[in-house]
Amino acid sequence: MARDFKRESEFIEQVVHINRVTKVVKGGKNFSFSALVVIGDGKGRVGYGSGKAREVPMAIRKGIDTAKRNMVRIPMEAGSIPHEVIGVFGAGRVLMKPASPGTGVIAGGPVRAVVEAAGITDILTKSLGTTNPQNVVKATFAGLLELRNEKTVRRLRGLDSNDEAENVA
Repeated sequence: MARDFKRESEFIEQVVHINRVTKVVKGGKNFSFSALVVIGDGKGRVGYGSGKAREVPMAIRKGIDTAKRNMVRIPMEAGSIPHEVIGVFGAGRVLMKPASPGTGVIAGGPVRAVVEAAGITDILTKSLGTTNPQNVVKATFAGLLELRNEKTVRRLRGLDSNDEAENVA
């Protein structure tokens, strides 16, 4: 009895971190959960979001909704990133380097979730500083948003593709 289940979402969804939060009130302790979620389409669009609720599934759902609203497009070249970059947020720093095809994703935890959701297949990364998942994800996004491909840089500098031959000679 094989069943063909249709995928309910076109996005790659990954829960990076779930945290149990306690609020102490007069009557005792109120427990809730916060979830850090990363989603991407595997083609260069990626976003992250945080949700908080009394139950884990509801917190994850809220995080996914926030992530969908905060999606950004990142430039990619041949399954990797165009150039080396360091993303910084708070005490978190993430170093990302392009890698040759076949290298794979060399990344840990939160950085891996972001990179895989974006669709990057070859990259070298190193997380420096804090290990707080929220700050590591935000530092990764800060680095990815700094990326520029060659075409964009040429346009910003006012160069044509014809100027390339003059610069080489």
